[in-house]
Amino acid sequence: MKTSVVIIGAGPSGLLLGHLLRASGVDCIVVERQSPDYVLGRIRAGVLEAVTTGLMERLGLDRRLRAEGLVEEGFNLATADHLIRIDILGLTGKHVTVYGQTEVTRDLMDAAPTRDLTILYDAKDVALHDLDSDAPFVTFAKDGEPMRIDAQFVIGCDGFHGPSRKAIPASAVREFEREYPFGWLGILADVPPCHPELIYANTDRGFALASMRSATRSRYYVQVPRTDRIEDWSEERLWDELAERFDPISDHGVTRGPALEMSIAPLRSYVFETMRHGRLFLAGDSAHIVPPTGAKGLNLAASDVAYLSDALIAFFKHGDDAGLNGYQARALARIWKAERFSWYLTKLMHRFPEDGAFEHRMQTAELDYVAASRTMQTAIAENYVGLPL
Repeated sequence: MKTSVVIIGAGPSGLLLGHLLRASGVDCIVVERQSPDYVLGRIRAGVLEAVTTGLMERLGLDRRLRAEGLVEEGFNLATADHLIRIDILGLTGKHVTVYGQTEVTRDLMDAAPTRDLTILYDAKDVALHDLDSDAPFVTFAKDGEPMRIDAQFVIGCDGFHGPSRKAIPASAVREFEREYPFGWLGILADVPPCHPELIYANTDRGFALASMRSATRSRYYVQVPRTDRIEDWSEERLWDELAERFDPISDHGVTRGPALEMSIAPLRSYVFETMRHGRLFLAGDSAHIVPPTGAKGLNLAASDVAYLSDALIAFFKHGDDAGLNGYQARALARIWKAERFSWYLTKLMHRFPEDGAFEHRMQTAELDYVAASRTMQTAIAENYVGLPL
């Protein structure tokens, strides 16, 4: 097969890029190593910045998002007994939308047949070749048969564990990483949220997050040691822990229900600065990971896609390669700012095992300052709602 652009990965970043290219008449094929059901089974982010909802609107695929998404005009930072509301609408004139990453992916997948976007699922042993040439190609196995796609560009949207980043030679690699000594234990359940807006809580028992996917579906997290396993936690134990942290500060208290999903996610900050190598470009989690504290993962992927789609369209429509040449620097400028914000909130709201009384006092002083300073609240709101492209 031949095409203009091969996109590796059919998560939201790969699908968004594919739809944007096809909407402008640029040929592309998306290659995904997993099945559609597996892709939709990933329970991930749920807070969308305007850049992400704007891309869905640009594609005309925002009908369900507008109907079902929850517009959030603020969120809360909390101590054990005090809420600090960050009025993002009042401070920035903007809002975020709560709409699950799974639902974004579903909308993009469902629209693919009518938008002439080819997605090849269950592609095994994906490998990238001749990236330094002007004729790169991708090989894989599909239904036991060897396949090859020749293209002008290969785009890696295949996440942290995919083959795209690994195809870049070690001599060209620039990467930065910070692993955190804890993870997030999460539960998803069909129960009403305990509070109308998200709560990020720093308590004596550690960090916790109360969020939602809808008015009847809640998503909760608690900080756990990195060594904890999901088998160490029963649903009852987790609900008890959540009630301890949120019943004193939330409007309604924690409502319990059967778990739709429970999992533990490690936290890390990671930036792979080599976002271009020859004819290979990286976008999304293949190039960067942020702690979920700042709700930036999917939104950073969307901003990568916004930059990269405009650059590819300019190249194929007008022969203009300035956007492609500037993609890495432009994307990294926004990535590092989002990494800084996510790192800041992670340090502010979590209890680190190496910290003592001094560090806890610093967190308390910082939260007191945030509570009393409109300027500080504005800085947090600007970052939370999403910096300009």
